[in-house]
Amino acid sequence: MDKKMYEAAKQTLDRAYVKYSNFRVGAALKLKDGRIITGVNIENASYGLANCAERTALFTAYAEGYKKDDIESLLVTTEQDHIVSPCGACRQVMNELMPADANVYMTNKQGDVQTVLNKALLPYGFSGDDL
Repeated sequence: MDKKMYEAAKQTLDRAYVKYSNFRVGAALKLKDGRIITGVNIENASYGLANCAERTALFTAYAEGYKKDDIESLLVTTEQDHIVSPCGACRQVMNELMPADANVYMTNKQGDVQTVLNKALLPYGFSGDDL
């Protein structure tokens, strides 16, 4: 795990808009050019309209012109004592927008880390090939 990624994600936690759950999530997306793009979760009174930190980081990267092949890894962290993994919606978006062999680092507030490949998070994921 890249310590810079962890620190970047951790520093974004206070930017999360978590008025309803008070569950802060920060993400750091590392690009092959060395740039780190962060994201936080943003809630909404209409719960289905919330956006997770992982998707915020990925959508920001794409909005800035980066593509799948530009992505090296993604790190997600929370203020929890235990490690939290990306939700199902994030796994689906990660499946499409990130390389299958990209590392996904899941961390907690102590800096403990669990590493998996993106493709391991959503076996049998839905893709454009299914259309």
